[in-house]
Amino acid sequence: MDVFEELRNPESTLRSGLALLLLLILFVAVICAGIAGYVDYRMLHPAISPNSLTPEDLPGHVTVVQYTLPGQGSRDGWFFPGLRGAPVLILCHGYRWQRGDVLTLATTLEENQYNVFVFDFSAHGRSPGSTTLGPRETTEALTAIALMAQRTDVDRNRIGLWGANMGAYAALAAAAADRRVAAVVVDSVYNDPFDFFTIELDRDGYGSMPIVGWMARLGFRIAELPYRGQPPLYARLGALAKIPKLFIALRENTKLATSTLQLMNASPEPHEQWVMPQGSYLTMTNDEKRTYDNTVLSFFLRTLPPVASTSR
Repeated sequence: MDVFEELRNPESTLRSGLALLLLLILFVAVICAGIAGYVDYRMLHPAISPNSLTPEDLPGHVTVVQYTLPGQGSRDGWFFPGLRGAPVLILCHGYRWQRGDVLTLATTLEENQYNVFVFDFSAHGRSPGSTTLGPRETTEALTAIALMAQRTDVDRNRIGLWGANMGAYAALAAAAADRRVAAVVVDSVYNDPFDFFTIELDRDGYGSMPIVGWMARLGFRIAELPYRGQPPLYARLGALAKIPKLFIALRENTKLATSTLQLMNASPEPHEQWVMPQGSYLTMTNDEKRTYDNTVLSFFLRTLPPVASTSR
């Protein structure tokens, strides 16, 4: 049938047009799904090149601690020894960070007699695997707590936690689950991993792409199905009664600052807040980091001093 016959047969022309339209829609959907799948993969497998630092490069007598993460294989962390019998502070780095990014905080705390432990979350630094933006990281933080509680040179029942964004979620959730945690500092924490995924999706520019953004969010929802039975963070805050908590909100990231202050208000006493104008620990100047580190140190000195009170 030539083109003139097609024109004389509108029904056939309509069918052909609809078929072409459906093929175009299918093609666009496949392309968008491919982009969304790539976005999900890159967000759950962030390309974080490990730094070349070794314990020999660090001041003091830093030692490597080998341990096994259930279901994930062999891992290692760095232990900064402070005063024997003093609390150990576990630092939980943020998303797309690694343990080397919090060394200034670690050394500040160690210089003030605290024992300090730093490690890489899955898919960050030297740790393989993928991230879940919170649930699996909580298990990793709990593993670190149990590991430190086996040591004889620290106060096993006075453990402190610090965390930023993803690490903050893990630290707060771990503190609610383990009574050995006696103080916690969280920086830019969020209530649900999906909230943080959406923030990062928007930051990377994909959230504004209607189809790709929707598909990427759906893909993350599917990826987190094994953890959907876990309650949101605000529902666990009741377990943190009597545990001192410092909530740090960085004003430049308004969404995370808002969620941080909301969780602070929902948490039981004692709690306190500190609002900074900066947006991320990684981008702070040396002077800003010094202020930040000293504020965290001051909180721990007040709430979890290196030498336990004789009235305890």
